[in-house]
Amino acid sequence: MDTVIKLTSQSQGRDRIFRATQYACALTVYLLRKNSEKRDLVDKLKSLEKNMSAGRKLFRLGNAVNSIEAAKRSVQLSDRVLCLCLTAANVNRALYFICDNLVWASSVGLLRNIDRDRWNLNASRCYFYSLTMNLIRDVYVILQLMLQRRKDARFKQKIEHHLNESSEAAEVIIPQLDAFVFVLLETLRSHPTVALDTVKNICDLFIPLDKLGIYKSNAGVVGFCGFISSLIGIATLAQPSLRIKP
Repeated sequence: MDTVIKLTSQSQGRDRIFRATQYACALTVYLLRKNSEKRDLVDKLKSLEKNMSAGRKLFRLGNAVNSIEAAKRSVQLSDRVLCLCLTAANVNRALYFICDNLVWASSVGLLRNIDRDRWNLNASRCYFYSLTMNLIRDVYVILQLMLQRRKDARFKQKIEHHLNESSEAAEVIIPQLDAFVFVLLETLRSHPTVALDTVKNICDLFIPLDKLGIYKSNAGVVGFCGFISSLIGIATLAQPSLRIKP
């Protein structure tokens, strides 16, 4: 109960709960779209989805400042790859929030003569760039962890034992590829923070890819991916130990 209270008392927590609800509605609407008996339910879910989206925009009004502060911290990282990836990700995230805030201000009548479609497109571009840099960071961290494991003598014996046990599969699959997949899975299993962040960023990437027309999917895929990434976001906020650092 304390975790729930703490989560709902934070603007980020409320935003992620709204986000999970929004994409759950989108997924349910897609699944029920051909069911004529559920027409009223579909209309209610569409209305709820729009309300959740509007509510989230209100919660995100100050997030651009937070992203800029995060960029200032990431500039000071000693690892150049992490410094570049995280700084670029945070700067693009800040630009995404600025574009999103302009769209919100136009929708409520605070700003006029704003091309919403253009600014929505700009927001999607910035979101895409931010997610791409975060994914590059994830890949870099995973490769670093894999290299560390390959240097461990005990883990080398574990790899050899695995290859000997799967000798039949090794005849079909390239042994080096089999060993790579084994090390990758073991690394992700032993570092759930990296695994969760990678899955979250991959799921989120489908959203701007669809909006930008780079990879057109459908409302069901977008709803499912958004819902999964939202659940991961809620979990990492409720349990900070699951959040990747830096």
